[in-house]
Amino acid sequence: MSPAHPSSRTAVPHLGDTGPAPLNEPACRADSLGMLPNVRPLAAPADVTTLLPSREALLEHLAERLPLTVRTSATLMVVGLLRRDDGWPTAQSTLAEVTTVLARSLRGGDYLAKSGPGEFAVVLSGSVDAAAAAAERLVTAIGDLGIEGLTAAAGIAALTPELTDVEVLRRGLVSLTAARRAGAGTVIRHRQPY
Repeated sequence: MSPAHPSSRTAVPHLGDTGPAPLNEPACRADSLGMLPNVRPLAAPADVTTLLPSREALLEHLAERLPLTVRTSATLMVVGLLRRDDGWPTAQSTLAEVTTVLARSLRGGDYLAKSGPGEFAVVLSGSVDAAAAAAERLVTAIGDLGIEGLTAAAGIAALTPELTDVEVLRRGLVSLTAARRAGAGTVIRHRQPY
């Protein structure tokens, strides 16, 4: 049998198809995975720069966690990076160092995700007061990394069962925006009516 000619192209078939997949479509579609027992597509991909769960995964985690807050308290902390330079995007090495600081500072049951280009979200078990104290330590630790011009601020929002995942994240981001405006090292808790 002779080897295939190097210029010949064969497309990978879709599951359930007998012919080749069009060259501009993915070979395996999410809807075709439903045919396989006990296989479920990943809920949300990881952030490609930090390999942390993405904003979509964070929202899914919040949606799962909110009903549990009837019995146990939990808080969302959104840590935002502040940079003196206006370069965009933040260097991958900087994001990696910040990710390491945050991950090493958390307890086993805490959930760390990337919520935006310069934002990290942490879902913590416990009160808003405990989360605010943790946030103060974390924004200080980020400033102490020694990366020129890099500091941080944080916004805090309590999880309560009557809220939606999107509303909790919105409250955390509103608080973070206020904290960023106030300056480096600032931690602001969400308060109504915002």
